[in-house]
Amino acid sequence: MSHRMHRLPRRVRDVLVMVLLLGIAPAAGAAGTAQLRAFLDGAKVGKATFRQVVAAKDGGRPRESSGTFSFARPGKFRWSYEKPVAQLIVGDGERVWVYDQDLNQVIVRKIDLALGASPAALLAGDNALEKNFEVTDAGTIDGLEYVDAKPRSPDSGFENVRIGFRDNLPRAMELKDAFGHVTTLTFGTFERNPALDAAQFRFAVPNGADVVGDLN
Repeated sequence: MSHRMHRLPRRVRDVLVMVLLLGIAPAAGAAGTAQLRAFLDGAKVGKATFRQVVAAKDGGRPRESSGTFSFARPGKFRWSYEKPVAQLIVGDGERVWVYDQDLNQVIVRKIDLALGASPAALLAGDNALEKNFEVTDAGTIDGLEYVDAKPRSPDSGFENVRIGFRDNLPRAMELKDAFGHVTTLTFGTFERNPALDAAQFRFAVPNGADVVGDLN
C-alpha cells in the first residue's frame, strides 16, 4: 500500500464544500438563510437522491452523474455516485475516504487536512461558517429561496456557492470554482431525520485496494 500524499480530485472537493454548507449553521437573516436555519435545526440526519451536472468554462459537453447522499451531524456523511461511474466518498468524522471502484484505489485524508485551510476542516463540527463565508440572501428564482455563500479566503479554490430552498429543504445547489467550472445539483428527494444505519458512515478498505494518503 502506498502512503504518499495525494491531492483530492476537484469533484471530491466540491462534495466536501456542499456537505459543509448543508451541515453547519450560518449567521442567518433573510428568507433564504432563514430556510437554511430551519433545515439545519430540524434535520440532524438526512438522506437524498441527486443529479449532478458539471459545465466546463470552455463550453464543452457537460458531465452528468447521479447518486445518493446521506449525513449525520456533526461531520459524518456518505456521498455515492452510482452513474455513470461508481465512486464513494465517506466522511467518518475524522477522515475522508474516497474509493474509485474502477481503479480499486482509496484516497484517505484527515478531515482537517482534506482541503488544507479551506472550510472542509469545519466538517468535524466547528460551528463557524460565518468565519469562512460571507452568507447573503440571494432572492427568489423559479420558486426557490436562494442563499449565496462566498468564501472569505482567496485560497479556497472556489468562488461562490448558491443553495436554493423550498419548504425548508435544499432543492438545488450551484458551485463555481476558481477555474470557471460550474457544478449544479438538483435533489429529487430529501428526507429529514430518517432512520440511518451508523455503519454507512464507516469505511472498510476493500481487499486488494491501493491506499493513498494518511492512515496515521
